[in-house]
Amino acid sequence: MEIELTSPNSFTREMNIKLTWEELVPDYVKTEKQIIKSIKMPGFRPGKVPKKIILQQYQTAIDTQFVDEVIQKYYLQALREKEITPINQAKVDEIDFKRGEPLSFNTTFEVEPQIELPELKKNSLKVQKTVYLSDEQDIEDAVKDMRDRFSEVLTIEDGAKAGDYLIADLQKIDTSGVPIIGEKFESRYIKIGEGVFKDAVEAKLIGLKPGETARINIPDSEGQTVNTYQVNVINVEQRVPAEITADFIKQVEPEAKDEQDWRRRIKVRIDENLERRSEETFNRSLSDAMIELVNPEYPPSMVDAYLDRVIEDAKNGKSGDLDEAQIREAYRSLAEHNLKWYLIHNAVVKKQDFKVSEAEIDTEIQRLVDRTPDSEKEIRKYYKKPSNRHKLNEDLVEKLILDYLKGFAKIKEVKVKTKDLREQAAKE
Repeated sequence: MEIELTSPNSFTREMNIKLTWEELVPDYVKTEKQIIKSIKMPGFRPGKVPKKIILQQYQTAIDTQFVDEVIQKYYLQALREKEITPINQAKVDEIDFKRGEPLSFNTTFEVEPQIELPELKKNSLKVQKTVYLSDEQDIEDAVKDMRDRFSEVLTIEDGAKAGDYLIADLQKIDTSGVPIIGEKFESRYIKIGEGVFKDAVEAKLIGLKPGETARINIPDSEGQTVNTYQVNVINVEQRVPAEITADFIKQVEPEAKDEQDWRRRIKVRIDENLERRSEETFNRSLSDAMIELVNPEYPPSMVDAYLDRVIEDAKNGKSGDLDEAQIREAYRSLAEHNLKWYLIHNAVVKKQDFKVSEAEIDTEIQRLVDRTPDSEKEIRKYYKKPSNRHKLNEDLVEKLILDYLKGFAKIKEVKVKTKDLREQAAKE
């Protein structure tokens, strides 16, 4: 077998394969015997039809089946000889064969490209890092959340007030007041004065008691259409936030010595969470900078395979028809970005020989346990599953790559106050 391999680009391979008739004879004879044995003709017993008669009628069929079978066989053999792993189905063309003569055919397919990384130097990657600055309001908000979580629930009999909760059925009605079938939402919690239940709607809800009703107008999510609902009140509740006492502090933070120590611990956790947020954003910026620097070629078939998985996941999570073309269009840029990083990731791992040992994985699992000791049993059970352990291994390798790239980054720190984030969220 003669194999001519060419590479039009970093991910496309073309193999032209030629075989002599002498190499093909055993395969041809095998195909010929299979077809002859299966042919039935009037006047002849099965398998006893003279070969000369069969060849007169079935020569083309024999040649066609032979070519189909032998191309697949020798294509796979050529891949093994050249140690190539395709990532898509090969296109086969330029087939040239006649019984008694050599066979030649051409295959075109894609492979995962091997990326050539540029030589990295100091400040090769320019990256911004956001440093978040917390304040006392963050602590107060966290305290409020904990107090609300342990609220005492009181049933209100003398009419709802702003901030109270209604447990109610909401029935959508038409302009004439007739209930719309299939548009009833049962036992919903409504906080008076929040979300769509404020302003004019709030005024209609204040004063309601169990068993009473009211009609309210609520705009849709886009604010274009106003829908009318009848509210049937089941119960009215008031939630009284827990008092900050020594017992309450011990309940929510057993290690805290007093309220001052509790608030200090809250601030530590807030700052840790902000640091994680900052680090995650920085790491994405770092990988983006590396993608921009390298800008690797990627095979179209890898993008298509990625989008196929996105669509499959969407189908599993939603009933009904999906606009696959719209999904592909929406996710294409993300697919291209992720595949570029995947190729760079692999190139860095190969060049630097990054590996994570089983002992290092165990150490990381222990770190996760130490951070949330109450969940130790669930954490250890989760990482007993090989696929989850493998994913943790990949995460640790990713960390090695990012730590390595930081050594070539010029980092510009930008300080952002959480006060500004709150004000921005309020505007949105």
